[in-house]
Amino acid sequence: MDSTELYDLTNKTLRTRYEKTLRFVKQSLPTGTSILDIGVENPFSKIMMQEGYHVLNTTGEDLDDHPEIISTQVTDAATAFEIFEHLLNPLGVLKAIPANHLFASIPLSLWFAKAYRHKTNPWDRHYHEFEDWQFDWLLEKAGWKIIRKEKWTSPVGILGLRPMLRLFTPRYYIVEAKR
Repeated sequence: MDSTELYDLTNKTLRTRYEKTLRFVKQSLPTGTSILDIGVENPFSKIMMQEGYHVLNTTGEDLDDHPEIISTQVTDAATAFEIFEHLLNPLGVLKAIPANHLFASIPLSLWFAKAYRHKTNPWDRHYHEFEDWQFDWLLEKAGWKIIRKEKWTSPVGILGLRPMLRLFTPRYYIVEAKR
């Protein structure tokens, strides 16, 4: 999958993930809420804007070296969807978030697949693919209390053993947390 396909909303797998993420957020975050979406502007941040949220994104800064950058952005809530696996030190960013309400999702570590690494883009690689309990501990260490959580699978619609395992093995983990 090249980078243009990665954000193609005609991609059923991606569209399904966005729909589940939006449904999770909308359960407890009213429209009109101001959100710091950690990560550069992306199709999902645009979807949140279309749904009536006021979204501010980070602009591509190296958050491992400068997690304090996000502490200057005061909003009602923060979101971080598939961001923390790209950081060497997600703890620094989790501690620096100025909002007291967080929605975050991560890809789960799969026993049958190695961590994701884009072949040509050095920024599109995973340093971590967590198990749910590891991410829970990380959030707790950063001062967050998990309010609710959910997992879902990510079928890819192709034949093979690993795609078949993806039909029933959860791939994504999303949490709502508060301080």
